[in-house]
Amino acid sequence: MAFELDCSPVRGFPAFRGQGNYPGLWWFSTTREHVGYESWSERDHLIALDADPAVVGVASQPFRLHWGDGRHHVPDYFVRLSDGTATVLDVRADDRISDADAELFDRSEQACRSLGWAYRRAGVADPVVTANLRWLSGYRHPRVYRPAVAAALEAVFDSARPLMTGVRPVGEAIMVLPVLFHLLWHRRLGVDLSAAVLTEESIVGPALSR
Repeated sequence: MAFELDCSPVRGFPAFRGQGNYPGLWWFSTTREHVGYESWSERDHLIALDADPAVVGVASQPFRLHWGDGRHHVPDYFVRLSDGTATVLDVRADDRISDADAELFDRSEQACRSLGWAYRRAGVADPVVTANLRWLSGYRHPRVYRPAVAAALEAVFDSARPLMTGVRPVGEAIMVLPVLFHLLWHRRLGVDLSAAVLTEESIVGPALSR
């Protein structure tokens, strides 16, 4: 079943005053649809999925697993990859997993693997990568793209160089930087998002897949 194509969440996210988590909707640029998250931790992983060129679709709270002893579990995300394979993802920080939770995750992994799906439990996302992706995500929408500017940037960054060293010859930074960030988000240019928070000295070069 293609859960990522037309799948309504099997449960909703409650919202009430004083709750400890922050649910919301993320505009998933890959599919141009909103995908729900139940916490900021889930949101961070959802952003990473949106930025991953191997991901072609994501469904939130896609199904409920039931076991004979009455226990049940709703995974956080069903992720479809470009090669047709699928991964079921649960997001939970290591220090928030009880023994009962760990058993449910183990059961979920066994169930998913029996169906030919991979299963992964993700903890807290890398803070540097997350900070960079959150910044770049502000430029993910197609309206940011300017073909002529993009072509000039891809030409100048055909050899790796500091970010602003490549931007200045192309034009005014206020016009060029949004397009550069758009290209970095969509992996048409490359930068090490895990090294440090992006600055004008960050080394930008050709996309790794080119």
